Amino acid sequence: MTKYRKGRIVKGTVSGIEQYGIFVNLDEYYSGLVHISEISHNFVKDVHDFVKIGDIICVEILEIDEELSHLKLSIKNIDYKRVRSKKRKKIQETPLGFKTLRYKLPIWVDESLNNVKKK
Repeated sequence: MTKYRKGRIVKGTVSGIEQYGIFVNLDEYYSGLVHISEISHNFVKDVHDFVKIGDIICVEILEIDEELSHLKLSIKNIDYKRVRSKKRKKIQETPLGFKTLRYKLPIWVDESLNNVKKK
């Protein structure tokens, strides 16, 4: 059973571009094709106008071939360029810096040793 399901929107990397569509790698096992008919509701003159090799895009899964680990994909109905990334919280520095660790580390070690001795 794969982690991919029909209708899901997942991230992938554009690995190839041909006249008939876009090849996308999703992970080390699964890849797929966005056929030219699944790129836009409008006429697509050149696939290169939409993506370039190495782009990370969102794709919608239309069909899954478990035997070949191949997916039929679409970008027609989604915002494929908007790749959601996890926002990282900025680490707040303390005025003491590593001095806090120098102070707290012996206390933590003693607490851990006492817990081990009690068991």
